[in-house]
Amino acid sequence: MAKISVDLLGMSFRNPIIPAAGPNVGNGEQLSRAAAGGAGGLLAKTISREAARVPRPNMVQFGASGMLNTELWTELSPEQWLDHEYEVGLAAARSAGIPFIASIGYTPDDLRALGPRVEAKGVDAIEFTVHYLDPARVVETARALKDSVKIPIIAKLSPHSGDLGDLAAALEPHVDAFACINSFGPTLAIDIERAEPLLGSEFGYGWLSGAPLKPLAVRSVFEVARRVKKPVIGVGGVTTGKDVIEMFMAGASLVGICTVVLLRGQRMHQKLATEVDQWLDAHGYSDIRQIQGLYVQRFGHGQRVVVDTEEIPVLAADRCIKCGKCEPVCFHDAMKAPLKSLPEVSPDLCFQCGLCASVCPTDALSFAPRSGVTMRQLA
Repeated sequence: MAKISVDLLGMSFRNPIIPAAGPNVGNGEQLSRAAAGGAGGLLAKTISREAARVPRPNMVQFGASGMLNTELWTELSPEQWLDHEYEVGLAAARSAGIPFIASIGYTPDDLRALGPRVEAKGVDAIEFTVHYLDPARVVETARALKDSVKIPIIAKLSPHSGDLGDLAAALEPHVDAFACINSFGPTLAIDIERAEPLLGSEFGYGWLSGAPLKPLAVRSVFEVARRVKKPVIGVGGVTTGKDVIEMFMAGASLVGICTVVLLRGQRMHQKLATEVDQWLDAHGYSDIRQIQGLYVQRFGHGQRVVVDTEEIPVLAADRCIKCGKCEPVCFHDAMKAPLKSLPEVSPDLCFQCGLCASVCPTDALSFAPRSGVTMRQLA
């Protein structure tokens, strides 16, 4: 078994999967369930000086693994968190031997008021989110919290906050780590049978999370990781162990999950941790740290951009199941794949777009330098 525990900011996480702040960890009992579900550490829902008035309905599934939501910060008062919910969550964390991170927002005054009170409860670190902040006030907000507490602070970045690399570089002197990204939006989904919104906000607007967000989240982690030396927690669209691996290669040191838990339950923490362990074992890695930042190391300064058709699809015939999926996606008519037959390619017509290889369910297609022979001959 590979080593998947992570040491970060003086905290020891039993695996790299933690909750992201949201309704999945909206009270002490839910935090306890996350710990029982195998989370490597706990992170609670964001609190502010006033309870949020959350619209109803506030969550709707989008596609197989996505979600649109009008969630805000916690609908519970800060007093309820300080008097009860943190104690329940902290007890679960201490029993499991894992760290506990609080999340607070949003203005400098909010953080000055809440930071010391939350720290006094015994949490190990504090995340603050910039989701509702004017980007011009982000550094001021970070300073306000940093000056108010002694424990590590984590800045959670949002995709609408401009260039996240620039933002992280500006924040780096004032924070100990980053988390990115928050949900994306606003978006709109309409019930076409009733011509009504699916969500309960004023115009039906919501925020996108879950699997559709992952490519944006991975890019954001990479942009931050290649600009700063502080650790990054990758959040957004993680639904499988392979997604965790991708986040780590992009530069993440931990991974937060929310939507997949809301759709499939708290057990997803342990499921993803197990899948990570299995992937590392299968690929010959003994420690998750061996893959951390691999993509940043290789492509942090970019790669050669190919604009000519230098390669052609090559078929591994022993992997091909003759499904015919590659032919319909070839809009250059270079691929011929009659059902139950091995595909063939016309080299002169191939545009090297790569779509055929991406839809192949068995990875039977890959690209190799163009040689002027047909794919069947190469196989």
